[in-house]
Amino acid sequence: MAPVVDRLLRILPLNPIAVRLVQGGSRRTRHLLVRSGYLAVMVLILLIALLGSGSTLRELAQRGASAFAIVSYGQVFLICILAPIFMGGAIAQESNPQTWDVMLTSPLSSLQIVLGNLFGRLFFVFALLVSTFPLFAVTQLFGGVPGSAIIESYSIAAASALLMGSIAITLSATRAAGRRAVFIFYSSVLLYLFATWAVDLALRAPVAIGSLAEHTTAMTPLNPFLTLKALLEPNTYTPRDFGGTGHFWPVRAWFGAPVATQLVGFTLLSAGFILYSTLRVRLLGAALVGGDRRDRGASGRLPRHVGHNPVAWRELHLRGQTPTMRAARWVFVAVALSVALGILLLTRAGTLTLVQSRLALAATLGAEVLIVILAALNMSATAVSREREDKSLDILLTTPIQPGAYISGKLRGLVQYLLPLIAVPSITLALAALFVLTNGFGSSNSMLLPASVGTNTVNVPFILPETAIALPLVLTSFTALCVMIGLDWSVRSKGTIGSVVSATGVALAIALPTGLCGYGMGGVPYAGAVLNAAIPVNLVLAAVDPEMISGSLESPVGRRLALILGAIGASLIYCLVVYGLHSGIKANFMMRVRRLSGTS
Repeated sequence: MAPVVDRLLRILPLNPIAVRLVQGGSRRTRHLLVRSGYLAVMVLILLIALLGSGSTLRELAQRGASAFAIVSYGQVFLICILAPIFMGGAIAQESNPQTWDVMLTSPLSSLQIVLGNLFGRLFFVFALLVSTFPLFAVTQLFGGVPGSAIIESYSIAAASALLMGSIAITLSATRAAGRRAVFIFYSSVLLYLFATWAVDLALRAPVAIGSLAEHTTAMTPLNPFLTLKALLEPNTYTPRDFGGTGHFWPVRAWFGAPVATQLVGFTLLSAGFILYSTLRVRLLGAALVGGDRRDRGASGRLPRHVGHNPVAWRELHLRGQTPTMRAARWVFVAVALSVALGILLLTRAGTLTLVQSRLALAATLGAEVLIVILAALNMSATAVSREREDKSLDILLTTPIQPGAYISGKLRGLVQYLLPLIAVPSITLALAALFVLTNGFGSSNSMLLPASVGTNTVNVPFILPETAIALPLVLTSFTALCVMIGLDWSVRSKGTIGSVVSATGVALAIALPTGLCGYGMGGVPYAGAVLNAAIPVNLVLAAVDPEMISGSLESPVGRRLALILGAIGASLIYCLVVYGLHSGIKANFMMRVRRLSGTS
């Protein structure tokens, strides 16, 4: 009996890989800072939500329920942001053939390898969830929050993290795309969340004529934010009741119990990915031993021109050298632009109203901008630390390339590589602006919508055309800033995951306060427009929701000048910060590289 129990314990609780990952990560100061920062953000969200509590028991209960809803949404949002970062290490680090050589020659079974990598990394995500439990307990003191809602909200976050972790482990175990899969994985998560939310908005139907409440849709069990909305706002986002209508039980469960359906569905999908990874992980060993037997003879093509900075050339061409990566990059561009053009054509045909078109464009542009920013942070934060891990940095340092040229080459190459992605939201907004300026591509429909300006109402275009000029300036310069922040932390950090987490945290610390200040100052004439033009996400939101800068809407000329001048000013500030960071990295480059030399 004892050997059976010992074998079962070694599958997961005493799994050597899980123990190694947990012990190693628990000793790192950066992991402690991430957990502390996560808990601090959640505490801040709760305190803000509890401000202005009423004096009666009813008001206290309403305030407690509102605070619980805000904290729940914040927790799921942070888990969806942090889980791909933690799980990205499974793709980036375990895709190294040397790591797999060690694991595949050990006495560990395939199931132990997969479960160890999965739950060893998910441990930190689940630790973040457990750390916020006292905050949810505080909301119970005010009443209005049933205990079952707390358990279900935790289950939604945990099931989402489990599914993302299982997908990451599958990519790692099969070595589907190596390190480059980290960006694809992160982008896919964001696109999936935005796309399902946008489709849900289009499919929603009121419960009854004239009612503000809406039914859940087929998208609800597919998105954790939508199931959380159905859980926390059942009076306005109501599950359908198909009892006694003759529908099959899967349909009744899908539309009538979205939370339970999502939990079961995500768990079964995770189990399927784990099973597939377990069956495939041993085939990886044969592939590694067999190697690549394709003919690697001369291709017959002419040599490429390297240019004045070989680091920039290498950074630009190395990342897109495989046909799969080149195809994926341009497929993303084509699909995103096709979606934008489709939204505009549906609006012209009358299938979508101007309000619905605004929501669809907001979801599309928001996803595109976030993908560009996260791609810049991810690629730049691993640009140097990755070369340190695979020892290619040691070779580069033996060449005549100086630190200044090395860092500027990284910056230039990464920005050039990201230019097609930067062009996607810029062209999308330009198409929308052209749609407004040509009155819906020549249609007879009005392109104006009413907007509230204090006690007055003015008509403004459903998309502000001038933002099509401002967005490329701000997004390009802000992307360059994100690249430089990532390069700074990539030089400082010895591992890829630590550098990505730190760079993302710094970028968030810059963008979040500025974005919130811009949102709060939207009613201030012109100053609010200038401040909102400084952050790409705020600028996109102002483009599709002009009421965000309501203080600047009465004067069209003043509004346009404020947005364009704000974008130009912000771009100049970002360029100055990039120059300052470049000088700082160049001055301390050799010291930091030597300090981390030989570490892994």
